[in-house]
Amino acid sequence: MFKRLVSVSLIFGMLATAPPAVASACTPRDDLIERLQSSYAERLTAGGLQASRPVSTVIEFWGSDTTGTFTVLVSHPNGLSCVVASGTGFFQVMEEVKDPGTPS
Repeated sequence: MFKRLVSVSLIFGMLATAPPAVASACTPRDDLIERLQSSYAERLTAGGLQASRPVSTVIEFWGSDTTGTFTVLVSHPNGLSCVVASGTGFFQVMEEVKDPGTPS
């Protein structure tokens, strides 16, 4: 769990410092989500609130096991979402479940 938290924190930290030019592809969130789902079979896999001034935003990580694509969005309270990253080779890190064993 700690490794997952650190990984997600690093990803969100890098996104928070992304140059504004990368976030120039903004469109209404509903339209963008419909396109991600219909064209790329992506689904919301992770997200978090980025508390910043003057307004907070939501960072969303969309990905597809079927197509192998991913998209990272920054969603604003005004209904616009901006694509800050996209690519291929999507994978999910599954947490290793340890067998608790039999108490002795």
